[in-house]
This record gives sequence, structure tokens and C-alpha cells, in this order.
Amino acid sequence: MSFRGAIKLCIRGVARGLAKTYTGRQVYEQLLEAGMGVNVPVKYGDVDMVFASPNALTQYRAASFSSKEPETLTWLEGIPSDAVLWDVGANVGLYSVYAAKRNNARVFAFEPSFFNLELLARNVFLNELQERVTVVPVALSNVLGPSLFKMSSTSWGGALSTFGQDFDQHGGKLNSIFEYQTMGMTMDVAVRLLGILPPRFIKIDVDGIEHFILSGGTTVLKQVESV
Repeated sequence: MSFRGAIKLCIRGVARGLAKTYTGRQVYEQLLEAGMGVNVPVKYGDVDMVFASPNALTQYRAASFSSKEPETLTWLEGIPSDAVLWDVGANVGLYSVYAAKRNNARVFAFEPSFFNLELLARNVFLNELQERVTVVPVALSNVLGPSLFKMSSTSWGGALSTFGQDFDQHGGKLNSIFEYQTMGMTMDVAVRLLGILPPRFIKIDVDGIEHFILSGGTTVLKQVESV
């Protein structure tokens, strides 16, 4: 067993021990709340942001904001003020926040993972963007209806998941460790039934099912300037 694995095992043992008593549960709850209260400030250009970062992965996402996907940041900077952006596969909302803060974009952040939804909502609130960013907790697909959302990670900020399919971003079988039924819908249905504003720009960051999502937007895509 690796050193990191041993540490995890030890911490889980302590957590189980704390959960056995009332006082222990109170301590455990305080530790959880303290962890969820860890926020990382990020400044990129003239934009000041802050992101909830309760674990190593979300801390990494915040720390690597300016270097991980510079081409995405450049693309977002070209969005005109007040334009409608769909952030498909928003994760914890770093790019949604940036687009809304820098460009005053009207953002619809699509994210079906409930592990990420809490942090997405926290990040919107921390940056005072409740009027600019709408959290949409559904999976976009090529059909309307329920299907399995399969995940390879249950960590906050985790990625590599799929909806209604079995393959990963490389076309191989996804190593699913957690899954549940949730609703999926097409882009066209999202506009027609949910009243979501049609996008002028779409940022799509999903793992191998982009073509399914885009095939469900034949009407919506006619108005899109850039994907």
C-alpha cells in the first residue's frame, strides 16, 4: 500500500470512530464544515475570483486556472458583453464564473454530477453572480428521458463521466464506480420546455459524448456563433 493510501485508510478509521459517539459526530461535522469553508482566491488579468476548494482536486483546479486550458480562456475573452453562454459540463463552474465576471455574460451552467453541483452553486454565490449564472442540473443528450449517469470518480471536482453510454473520452469502456438515474434532454428541448435562453456561444467539456449532445441541437445551433 502506498503512503497516501495508508493515510487515507487511517483517516477513514478515525472518521468511523468519531461517528460512533455524539461528541465525535459533532467534531466530525465541524471538520466537514471547516473543509467546505476553504476558499482559494484567483486573479487572472483584471478579474478577481474566489473558488470553494475543499479537497486537493478543487485546489488544483483553482491553482491551475491560468495554465491548464489557456485556449479556453482566450476563447471566453472573445465573448461580447451580455452574450448568452452555455457551459456544458460546467464541473464546479470556474469558467462560468470567469465568463460572467469578465464579460458580464449570461451563463447557463449544465452539470449533472451532484458531487460537483454543490461547489458550482457555492462558486456562483461566492462571486456574487446569482443574477448572471443559472445552474442547470440536467444532462444534455440526444434524447429526452432518464438514463444512467456513470462516474469514474466521486471526488468534488471530479470528471470523466458519461450519460446514457458506456464509453470514456477515448472510446474505451468507462470504469464506472458510481452511477444513478437522472434526466437527460436535448438542447432544443431545454430551450423549448425549460425556457432557457438560446446560446450564442457554447463551451462543451464532456467525455466523449459531444456528438450526441450536438445532434440534439439542430435548431439551437443555427443561432450559435462559436462552439
